[in-house]
Amino acid sequence: MKFAPLIEKVTAVSNEAQLCSCFMDDAGELVGATAWGLDLLDSRFRVVESNFLGLPDSFRDRYQEVGQHADPLSQRMLQQHIPVHQLSVQSLDGWHQSELYQHVFRFYGLDHGMVAPLIGSGRLIGGIYFMRGKEHPAFNDSDLIQVGSLCLHLSVRLATLRLAIAPSRMSCLTPREVDVAELVAQGLSNRVIAMKLNISRDAVKQVLKRMFQKLNVSARAEMVAKLTLAPEPILPNETSQSKLA
Repeated sequence: MKFAPLIEKVTAVSNEAQLCSCFMDDAGELVGATAWGLDLLDSRFRVVESNFLGLPDSFRDRYQEVGQHADPLSQRMLQQHIPVHQLSVQSLDGWHQSELYQHVFRFYGLDHGMVAPLIGSGRLIGGIYFMRGKEHPAFNDSDLIQVGSLCLHLSVRLATLRLAIAPSRMSCLTPREVDVAELVAQGLSNRVIAMKLNISRDAVKQVLKRMFQKLNVSARAEMVAKLTLAPEPILPNETSQSKLA
């Protein structure tokens, strides 16, 4: 897959599921990766979507056993919000002696790693990662430049697919209400929202009811529009009738 056709596909998607599918189908070939993946985060930096190809499910479990603190690539990316390959943070000998390499990469025949951030509204909203086996060369700065450009396009498209809550609105919402608002803006049903947040459908309805009262709206689409655009102060409306279904 060439870079330009992949970007054309990214800009044409209409929801996050299509964006993830587009990335997973073609991004690995772009940089000659053995395995690759994409994680999406919610407003509290929790992983809400995780996809990877080229590795068994046990890879994720083994990685979590070691812990992200032992991953110098992810730590550098999280701290500086920049694309990173393993030679960006340590020598090849140091990488081969690291806990992450010894207990995870080596176990799966992997020798090289690269990660890059997805940024929206000034914060981290996800990350992408690529790995290569021993038979392949290490990732280099040219790979970082290409992946950095891909991240820019992915970030812009992802940010437009998500609710961008106006700063004047943020202070009136609880973290749970922000979570629900973002998922409502994606067009998800109460059932799917409940599954993603690991709460009941009734809990989702109650959150929406409180938000409708805060924002003086009576419908989901009206709530999304008001959170995104309206500049006037928020006044509670205790008599608003909620359409929560």
